[in-house]
Amino acid sequence: QEQLVESGGGLVQAGGSLTLSCKASLASFDGYAMVWFRQAPGKEREGISCISWSGTGRVYADSVKGRFTVSRDNAKNMLYLQMNSLTPNDTATYYCAAPFRIDYCTEYFGKPTENLGRIRYWGQGTQVTVSS
Repeated sequence: QEQLVESGGGLVQAGGSLTLSCKASLASFDGYAMVWFRQAPGKEREGISCISWSGTGRVYADSVKGRFTVSRDNAKNMLYLQMNSLTPNDTATYYCAAPFRIDYCTEYFGKPTENLGRIRYWGQGTQVTVSS
């Protein structure tokens, strides 16, 4: 059964760091670009980072650029999100996701054509809370 399972969320003080992990049970993990989304209370779910199937292509939303780093280990079917310099504005539930299209990062991420319907698999989410 294909599934994505996030871990690593928690409570951290402003300025601190966290690393999120996503274990993918997919038939062919390296056949997917992977995306990190987050959703804060009362706000829409937003894509914050996308990594190509090979890991060589990475893109970020402006809100996290320079602070967050996405990576993956295809041999272990793992996706990661290193988050530094966290602020209370980063408080949200974080989701890893596998889109239908392998070219999602270049064709859809951060563009008007991006929408949640382009995601094939979602994780259950992990909560990140940043205290001031």
